[in-house]
Amino acid sequence: MKLFLASGNAHKAQEFQALANATPAMRALRLEIFTAKAVGGMPPVVEDAGTFVGNARKKAQALRVLVPATDWVLADDSGLCVDALGGAPGVESAYYAGPAGDSAANLNKLVETMRGVPAARRQAYFVCVLFLLGGDGREQVFEGRSDGSLLDEPRGGAGFGYDPLFVPEDHTQTFAELGEATKNALSHRSRAWGQLAAWLAAKENVASL
Repeated sequence: MKLFLASGNAHKAQEFQALANATPAMRALRLEIFTAKAVGGMPPVVEDAGTFVGNARKKAQALRVLVPATDWVLADDSGLCVDALGGAPGVESAYYAGPAGDSAANLNKLVETMRGVPAARRQAYFVCVLFLLGGDGREQVFEGRSDGSLLDEPRGGAGFGYDPLFVPEDHTQTFAELGEATKNALSHRSRAWGQLAAWLAAKENVASL
């Protein structure tokens, strides 16, 4: 079974594939995840829907026209929501430092914005919305959340995005320090993925009857 990810981000594709490989039901389906590059590249999308679900839907619809009707498109929209910032950067997480910024610039801006905020007010959470779009237009939405807090300075060399600043609940290391297996068990993406995997497995089991 193939899923085409509405993104050219190889890190995301690798993370989703690792999640699939670690899920028994997905191994049985021989699930393969491809980036948009496999079908010519991700069409440009203006992520202006204002919600995670809305942005994910726009990305899925943009890629849908390039993907065979027999395969599913998978889009995700995720972000970091900081309580002390009223939920920012939220849906703007990928562009927090501006349209010309990158992950490093976004991380640096958040570090500086939170400079001086005491530990008791540094709560934050990651949100991930996974949006499946079939060739027949059928939509399925799954959402995961990971709560935690922010450090004063980044730590760790793994992960990507805001991972070096985020410490999940009941842990002392950041997502960038915990290692792939531990992060995948705790992350917002893995929690959304668990819901998606259960739905896909049930769908395929019904289809095989």
